[in-house]
Amino acid sequence: MRFGARAELAAARRSDILVGLCQGGLIAALALALLYLVFGDRFRLRPVPAPAAPAALAVPRPVIERRLDFGKLRAPGDVGRVAAWAVRESDNGDSPFAIVDKRRARVYVFAAGGRLLGTSPVLLGYAAGDLSVAGIGQKAIEDIKPHERTTPAGRFVSEPGRNALGQEVVWVDYGAAVSMHRVRATNPKERRLERLASKTVADKRISWGCINVPVDFFDHTVWPQFGRGRAVVYVLPESSPLSAFFPAAAPPLLAQAGARQGNSAGP
Repeated sequence: MRFGARAELAAARRSDILVGLCQGGLIAALALALLYLVFGDRFRLRPVPAPAAPAALAVPRPVIERRLDFGKLRAPGDVGRVAAWAVRESDNGDSPFAIVDKRRARVYVFAAGGRLLGTSPVLLGYAAGDLSVAGIGQKAIEDIKPHERTTPAGRFVSEPGRNALGQEVVWVDYGAAVSMHRVRATNPKERRLERLASKTVADKRISWGCINVPVDFFDHTVWPQFGRGRAVVYVLPESSPLSAFFPAAAPPLLAQAGARQGNSAGP
């Protein structure tokens, strides 16, 4: 075979090989494309989920031992009944509570479980009555008439706050602008400090409806308990029977009737 013929044959073979490789590559590429279309999702890299944050451990609420404890104090009947009912029924939840006895112008402050923390005389609204006048909270002080200056009775959820002067108060009925606060002797004619010290209940009726307590009692008993959050204030009625506001705490009707009959009998 001539040398030139051999060279041509070798070139033809190389050409065939290149064509075959190209065809094979094209077939392989088509096959890979087909495989990717069918199974591509299986080969994609998937993001690894971040480890879940450990769940916050629930803080167990403290167990409150409920037992009414007046210590050595002998409480009036209505005060004892409402306090016993509140502790027995856990009406105050895990919050401290106070009972305002309007008939005797006195407040009793309790820990959540029912232990008496302290008691003090208070100044109350000038007018007798158990209801607030409608819209009283929106009236200016100078527009409030003497007969409208009542301290409302009932169960109130109190909140700590500040009044218009920036002073610490315990809001008893925010809508009616009734709060419990330190006594303020800003008007010498009212003699509020002297009234607090008086043993006469009638002397305690001077405020526009708020519950005034001695400064020391507010700072050391009221605010440490009621200044931390919500609490419960029970204001006992003075013009209505206890059953009108606290039916579950009131004595049975027969007992009330018997008491009235005995009290009204002559010697």
